[in-house]
Order: sequence, then structure tokens, then C-alpha cells
Amino acid sequence: MTSRTPADGPVPGGPADRAATPGFHSAPAAAAADEGDRARVSAVGPAKTPRLSINGVSALTWPNAITAVRTGAAIVVGLIALLQASWVLLLAAYLTYWIGDILDGWTARRLDQETRLGAVFDILSDRACSTICVCALLVIRPEFAVALGVYYVQFMVVDAVLTLGFLHWPGLISPNYFYRVDRLIWLLNWSPVAKACNTGLLIVLLLGLPLIGGPLLIAVAVAVIQLALKVFSGYRMLRLTTRRVALKAD
Repeated sequence: MTSRTPADGPVPGGPADRAATPGFHSAPAAAAADEGDRARVSAVGPAKTPRLSINGVSALTWPNAITAVRTGAAIVVGLIALLQASWVLLLAAYLTYWIGDILDGWTARRLDQETRLGAVFDILSDRACSTICVCALLVIRPEFAVALGVYYVQFMVVDAVLTLGFLHWPGLISPNYFYRVDRLIWLLNWSPVAKACNTGLLIVLLLGLPLIGGPLLIAVAVAVIQLALKVFSGYRMLRLTTRRVALKAD
């Protein structure tokens, strides 16, 4: 894959790159340092800086509002579930977290309000929700400790660094578009199937295996496999960051 420099031609995230990406709009000429973000926010005019903005990109968007509400609600319900050791409230906390996570992403794409700020906010909010829910689940079912411990390291440490890695490429709005850098990493981590498995597969297994009499060792094995895939993806991404990789067109 050939690399590009400003002297060679258009850089990733520049006008030529945005022209190949559906949904991009013109960015303000006076604030071109973060084109990838501003080009996705159609509500920002060329001569007006919105309130509560970062590099000219407003933080006051519907997707960010949904992320804030679902995160606050999931944490509150999760804390009560932890204190009361309640299965019902824990399920409500997980559903609030998962449904809200789907809804804020869908809204961002629907309203053309995807931003790098929103992506980072969503990534950190997912970790906050997951932390409370995992703690509550451990209180209710301490025998899940090994599987949840492996999952926690995977999701809170390895996956967090991996997911924030998209920031290395200025032309990327979020990890959802990482196929423009490396399709294998995207398939393993941010394709629809991979995202569903990453956030829900282990929890569903832990909740379902006792009901069918299945051994918890299965859940532990799944958690270890997920961790191994994240480590592999992280190593592959680290190698990409040492080279100047041009973004592929959508």
C-alpha cells in the first residue's frame, strides 16, 4: 500500500479523500486542522462557532445527548442492582446500555452528526456502563469471576486502546470506518457481528449456561479467545501506525 505526503498529493482526510466519502460536507476554511470531524457536522456554518464546541465541532448533538442519557441511566440502575443484588435491575441496566448504544450510533448516522468527539464519548461511556454492570453481576454470581476478570481486562484495557486507535488517522470519523485502513481488523472488531459479540456474547453465555447446565469453562474459553483476538488486532494496528498508510475510498 503506497503512502502519501503533503508534497506528493492530497493527504488522507483532505478534500480529495472527503470527496470519495459519502456524507461529507465542506469544512470552515479557518478551522481546517480537524477536517474529519467538522465535515460530518452539517449544522455548523462557515462563519459561526457553535456553543460548547471543540475545534469548531459542536458537542451539543442528538447522538451525544442520547449517549449521556443512556450512560447516566445505565449507571444509576446498575448501581441499584449492585446494592440490591437484583437480577431484574441488572437486566434493565444491560438493556439500557445496549439499546442506548445502538440508538446513539443510528441517530448519528441518520442525522449525519458523526464526529470524532462523539465517537470518543461513546467509547468511554461504554466502559463506564460495562464496569457497573460487571460489578453487579459479580455480586450476584461470584462464580463468574474468572470469565468476567478476563473480559474486563480485554474490554477495559486492550479493546479501549485498540478502539481509540482510530484517532491516529485524521480522516477517520470513528472505528466503524476502519475498513478504510485495514479490513481484517475491522472485521474482527467493528463489523456488526464483531461488535455484537464483543459486548454481548460473553454476558449472554454467562447468563444462559447455568440455565442449561453447561460448564462455565465454556465462557472462560470464549473470554480468552476474545482477548487473544484483541491482542492480535492491537499488534496489527501498532504495525500500521509505524507506516504512513493512505486511507482507502469507501
